[in-house]
Amino acid sequence: MLDPKLLRDNPDKIRKMLEARAVDFPLDQLIKIDKERRDLIIKTDELRKKRNEISLEVARKKKANGDATKLIEQMQSVSEELSKLEGTQIKADELYTKLSLSLPNLIHDSVPIGRDVNANKEIKKWEKPPIFDFKIRDHIELTQSLDLVDLERAAKVAGARFYYLKNKLVKLNQSLIQFSLDFLSDKNYTLVQTPYLINRSSMEGAIIAQDFEDVIYKVEGEDLYLIGTSEHAVASMHSDEIIDGKNLPLRYAGISPCFRKEAGAHGRDQKGIFRVHQFDKVEQFIFSRPEESWNEHERLLSLVEEFYQKIELPYRIMLLSSSDLGKVSAKTYDLEAWIAGQNSYREIVSCSNCLDFQARRLKIRFRDRTDEQPQYLHTLNSTLVATTRTMVAIMENFQTKDGHVAVPKVLQKYVGASTI
Repeated sequence: MLDPKLLRDNPDKIRKMLEARAVDFPLDQLIKIDKERRDLIIKTDELRKKRNEISLEVARKKKANGDATKLIEQMQSVSEELSKLEGTQIKADELYTKLSLSLPNLIHDSVPIGRDVNANKEIKKWEKPPIFDFKIRDHIELTQSLDLVDLERAAKVAGARFYYLKNKLVKLNQSLIQFSLDFLSDKNYTLVQTPYLINRSSMEGAIIAQDFEDVIYKVEGEDLYLIGTSEHAVASMHSDEIIDGKNLPLRYAGISPCFRKEAGAHGRDQKGIFRVHQFDKVEQFIFSRPEESWNEHERLLSLVEEFYQKIELPYRIMLLSSSDLGKVSAKTYDLEAWIAGQNSYREIVSCSNCLDFQARRLKIRFRDRTDEQPQYLHTLNSTLVATTRTMVAIMENFQTKDGHVAVPKVLQKYVGASTI
């Protein structure tokens, strides 16, 4: 949620942001309803004051044995008018809330402006893609030949894009999680295993919910949603709280399964385990002072790079353009790993600074002294590892001529083997 003052004092800044994002949003309607609701607040306050004054006058009249009939009629008329205005105000507040919660975040000045993914900017590359002297297999073929995944039986019990991991791939999956937790523990992160279901108000605090209705799973008949990432649950941890400034930044490593409908995928992404409805992930989440958040953003990215360099996966860093940027984020880097079977780089990490956007929605503030006015902090998030996509990259890049997969050295102690 943006600062309401910005809507009133500098709507052109919001208009430019919407144009850069190529988002069709009824900004004029929001500006109009904001003014109407503020006018209604003034009018209802005036009517309440008037009703109270008449009520006091009625009491004085009755105490003096006077005739208060006309005053009572006047008070009833004011009450009826007030009731109508209060109903109008409730509707105006509801529309204002709905619109303001769907308004995207501002964009940082460094974000490239563009209408499609071609405007995304490559920042750097690390290592060259592997060169093979044999005909390579993609991860679908590898998992079939090595008996690592069972898609058919998973489809029987759960539907398409679910899977059973088997044998050493189970260990590889767990090795990525354990290595991630050890890695972030060494960086002084607080480890958190989150709830896998959260209520709508918590979900709406972390995302623009109406944009995700077709992506997130809802529990029928209950105010509960399966999380798409632990970011949603970690962001909500401190909702409605005032944090002691001396404790900032708060750095969390959230571990959880992630549940997504993943609508719209096509081609080879429909097969295998690259794009699935359920996967494990370790997420970095930061609560930061506003003046420190951009340094924290670069730190998040540096840790992600360090992690994937230790795994020895070739990657590139992309700065997302305005139209490819998530609506909650002010700036996002993607780490795209080389996927040999697809002969291309694919996104496996998203690293974002959301400024005070989520904090305003979740009412998370901080202060250094109890006599200070609390202010909104900034929130940042970054994948460290989404295990299925990372395993796809490992299998395809580390495959051997004899049809097996070499385990990255840093993971071998967790897997208990050097090959799969």
